Amino acid sequence: MAKSRLQKKASGQVNKSKRSGLKSIVAIIVLFLMMGGMGIALYCWRLSVGIEERFSGRRWRIPSRVYSDVTILYPGQKINRVHLHAKLKNLGYCQVVQKPNISGEIRINDSDIEIFLKDFKIAEKGRPAYPLKIQFNGKEIESMVRMDTGEQVPILEIEPEELMLFFGAEREQRRLVSIRQIPDHLIHAVLAIEDNRFYRHPGVDPIGLVRALWTNIRSGAIRQGGSTITQQLAKNYFLTPDRTFSRKIKELLIAVTIEVFYKKEDILEIYLNEIYFGQKGSVSVNGIGEAADFYFGKTADRLAPEESAALAGLIKAPNRYSPFQDAGLCRVRRNMVLKAMLKEGWLSEQNFAELSSLPVRTSTYRTYGKTAPYFIDYVNKQVSLLYSPESLSSLGLAIYTTLDTQVQSAAEEALKKGLEKLERQNPRLRRSSKMKRLQGGILVMHPKTGAILAMVGGRDYNESQFNRIDQARRQPGSTIKPFVYLSALDDLMPTSLLSNEPKVYEINGKSWEPKNYKPMAEKELSMRKALAYSVNVATVDLAMKTGLERVVRTLEEFHFTTTLKPYPSVALGSFEVVPMELARAYCAFAADGIQPFPLSLRDVVDEKGEVLKRRYMTVSQLVHPAKAYLINSMLQSAVLYGTGRSLKGFGIDFPVAGKTGTTNDYKDAWFVGYTPEVLALVWVGFDNSDSIGLTGADAALPIWADLIKNIPQHVSESWFRIPEGIVERLVCSRSGDLGREGICPETEKETFLTNLAPDRLCRLHRQGFSKGMPEEQKEGN
Repeated sequence: MAKSRLQKKASGQVNKSKRSGLKSIVAIIVLFLMMGGMGIALYCWRLSVGIEERFSGRRWRIPSRVYSDVTILYPGQKINRVHLHAKLKNLGYCQVVQKPNISGEIRINDSDIEIFLKDFKIAEKGRPAYPLKIQFNGKEIESMVRMDTGEQVPILEIEPEELMLFFGAEREQRRLVSIRQIPDHLIHAVLAIEDNRFYRHPGVDPIGLVRALWTNIRSGAIRQGGSTITQQLAKNYFLTPDRTFSRKIKELLIAVTIEVFYKKEDILEIYLNEIYFGQKGSVSVNGIGEAADFYFGKTADRLAPEESAALAGLIKAPNRYSPFQDAGLCRVRRNMVLKAMLKEGWLSEQNFAELSSLPVRTSTYRTYGKTAPYFIDYVNKQVSLLYSPESLSSLGLAIYTTLDTQVQSAAEEALKKGLEKLERQNPRLRRSSKMKRLQGGILVMHPKTGAILAMVGGRDYNESQFNRIDQARRQPGSTIKPFVYLSALDDLMPTSLLSNEPKVYEINGKSWEPKNYKPMAEKELSMRKALAYSVNVATVDLAMKTGLERVVRTLEEFHFTTTLKPYPSVALGSFEVVPMELARAYCAFAADGIQPFPLSLRDVVDEKGEVLKRRYMTVSQLVHPAKAYLINSMLQSAVLYGTGRSLKGFGIDFPVAGKTGTTNDYKDAWFVGYTPEVLALVWVGFDNSDSIGLTGADAALPIWADLIKNIPQHVSESWFRIPEGIVERLVCSRSGDLGREGICPETEKETFLTNLAPDRLCRLHRQGFSKGMPEEQKEGN
């Protein structure tokens, strides 16, 4: 009995000890669970703080975009249809055979273009999308009529082209959209294929998760995600792409935390702006806004249901299902999304049948190339004065420039063809090394505003990024002569006679004698003919009569930056200029004496469409309009019968003022020509200043002519208006005095400043008396 009681007592103690140990174990487990729960809770709290910081601040680095200027069309305008077609293609318009019925489609016919315009908005201006028919009559726009209303359109703005982006290291591009801008059918398409229980789960879908876990356990690796939209957002926005179990746990915790603190609509909006949609060259396409533009040339709110389904289908494997890679596979995947939408009740059977039968129609494939690279580099320098590289790569600014892409294309083509032709015709100009090849540059400006329409700084940007328009310093040669003649207009007239007799000048103890490019018999020439024929000896004579100090002062007033000394050789351009300086100086002649500052930027607009910076043209009145008109008139003579007369042989049959230029030893060839609407400068030469053995008329002028013929929209047949202070008189062609009708053998109309017009009759020709003068004229440079 005693033993039995002892055994029971011992057994009780053991049971008590076991219960106590079990309680301890339970307590320890509970403690660990509590500590684990507190740890998880602390981790989730830290996650929520991090998520709040990311979501409340700037969520993405949005590269700023640089755009061209808008293109303006109107009835009566001459147009290069090839360049217009190319522009529309660059803008992502898709050519179709049927009548365009979707924004972004065009049909090109023999005598018209039918186009369904895209809508666009730049700050306070823009236009909606609508179908339009542009009727042509030869090379001219005859009419523009809206195809939906029959209304005549008097003027049309074609949206600007995207030129480049300021990328950060991640090279991601996106266009942010709000959930209010996203159509229901796009949301339904994404939910149907990616997460049909999105509005019924707390961030993690247990059913999907179990299915994914079972698949992964059987395979022994992560094969299926089973991820909800919230999990995808957590993975893409907060985590690395590693496929590990620890990363998956973090993904689940982040997803649940996001759902606790944010509404479903907010989560969906962030997801649709974050998700990856494929590649555009070396740049990733992120977000539904960028994807809509890239694949369909539309804003997200204008997507059609079948386009929304195609984009939703890309999310799983963007590059595999890309319509640019395999349109057939993309269509299969799109129809799978449409089937899922039908299953969810978001499409009717009839809608499904209609939409699934449609082909996948995309915009033209566009990469982020570098259009107008020399111009872009020039713009970068301007923009960098306003914004830091960090701001440009993250703030999503829209930077609108003055570039006319059609003029830019024409300039690039003209320079490329022109230099190749020169090398074919003159084999001595060929070089084995691409870095030593014959080079050239073109600058096209609107003379009254200074707007840069095109800039080509060399024949190949990939070979050389040196911008010969903005960075080179070359001798201008005879292109500087108009400024010498301008300096003399206070005292002399276009008919004033200049000496053409050889003369030696002493400069710092050294003798210098200007020579003409070709021998000339004339001992005297009028100012007009001396400039038209670019006669060196007569020009130096004029500079000496006017005063070298006055000539230098005139050049300085035109903002040439080289330090000039009053030597006679200055009159022949024996100093260096930046080509852009020369073009800007000529603008003053074409703009009634007003010199503009080169303008490359128009507006800088933020993501909300607010204008942050607006550049206005800056001008200064340098020359009296009457004097500018006289120079224009004299430079028109240079084109009509002087050194630029070959322009007519290239098909330039409208009024033009222009000046050729050739430097000593033929190292530089120039032509600067202009009309009231456009001014273009062309330079040709070698970077190492080797002689090209050609004049400006031989090398640069043909390139200028090719360019101008291909931008008819910027050229009219009008001439400069005659300002106050100008009179015309009938003068004797030989003496320059007032002509005696029926007595002087040759008379012509001449232009004068009112206060310097001739007032005496011809001294050489009287009744029964005449005195001959040499008539033969020789061409200069």
